[in-house]
Amino acid sequence: MPARLCLRLIVKRIFEHRIISLSTMSTTPTSNPTCNVDLGGMRIKYKDKSETFTEDQLQFKEPIGQFKIWFDAACNLPTIQEPNAMIVATATRDGIPSARPVLLKGFSTEGFKFYTNYESRKGRELADNPNAALVFHWEPMRRTVRIEGRVEKTSQEDSDIYFSTRPFPSQIGAHASKQSAPIAGRETLMIKEREFLAQFSEGKVPRPPCWGGFIVIPKCVEFWQGQSDRLHDRIRFRRPQPNEKINNILVHQGDDGWVYERLSP
Repeated sequence: MPARLCLRLIVKRIFEHRIISLSTMSTTPTSNPTCNVDLGGMRIKYKDKSETFTEDQLQFKEPIGQFKIWFDAACNLPTIQEPNAMIVATATRDGIPSARPVLLKGFSTEGFKFYTNYESRKGRELADNPNAALVFHWEPMRRTVRIEGRVEKTSQEDSDIYFSTRPFPSQIGAHASKQSAPIAGRETLMIKEREFLAQFSEGKVPRPPCWGGFIVIPKCVEFWQGQSDRLHDRIRFRRPQPNEKINNILVHQGDDGWVYERLSP
């Protein structure tokens, strides 16, 4: 047999053997799968040194006005569909944390407002430990805002006013869902929804007593802007400590009872 033909037959048999081996391999995961995913190389370019965020670029020397500048910029960027989306972090009395996405529904010099079920996990945790942290991350802008503060319930009147502006299906959903409570399946929600759709008509849905607003009264607000070299810009506004001396070197005097400082990244 010529050497070339012999070589072709050997290669063919090896190929056929490999195909059979692959076809007989089990696609069922093993009982103890190994999960070790290296993400060390995942990174994107942030801003370069010509786009730094420095103290002289602050348009307000207090955090609410400066937040509005950044928030308006996020609202005007088409790639950010929900600029008011934020992470709300709470903790139990023992310090066990939890976090979830929530929509900001208003802000002013008084604080940052959102609405939820008071009997949900975050509602219960805020009742026991009335402190929270908020995080806005506007990735296309390479910007983040972090807010920490004390939390209070808004007034019943405020909660009623906001609830009346919610779409009818959302109002029904607030009645149908015992937020954070275990249920047997989605059909449980559908049954409750049908019950309340039969009970209430559009425009005449009362606010559930367990549902209402919270306001986060900030004690510190940090503005973060990402740099590609990871020497990120961080400027934090906070309330001064009692008898703290403001030297305008590390700590600068702001407006409306705030001071601000630059933090290392």
